[in-house]
Amino acid sequence: MSSSSAAMTSASFMSAPNFLRNVLRLDALSCLACGALQLAVPGTLTQLMKLPQPLVVFTGVFLLLYAALVAFISTRRPLPRKAIAVLVAGNLGWAVACVALLLSGEINPSGLGVAYVLTQAVTVALLAELQFLGLRRAAAQPAW
Repeated sequence: MSSSSAAMTSASFMSAPNFLRNVLRLDALSCLACGALQLAVPGTLTQLMKLPQPLVVFTGVFLLLYAALVAFISTRRPLPRKAIAVLVAGNLGWAVACVALLLSGEINPSGLGVAYVLTQAVTVALLAELQFLGLRRAAAQPAW
């Protein structure tokens, strides 16, 4: 794919009418995947990542509940702007909490554990940015 084709694809994705709804669905799907993994094999993840099992299980449950909430919000017509703004703040908070956990010294994760936690931080920060952009784009479009 040429760079101009990539730029057009990126631009068309960003301006797609369901952009924000699709970003919300992606957020729900990523939470569902992580939460299901964490609850399916918490002992194995604890051993591999050297993360406390209660943390793995608690965050797994939270991620599944959050996924259900985000999926529900993504089905509303029109999309509830205030609820999405709360999701943006929540995603940013999750990203900060992931980094703070690693820097706190309270846990001693393996390299895989560090990578897993940092991947979550980067993913949710990116999702927050995309949701914020989607909110801004939706506000700039005429209501007709």
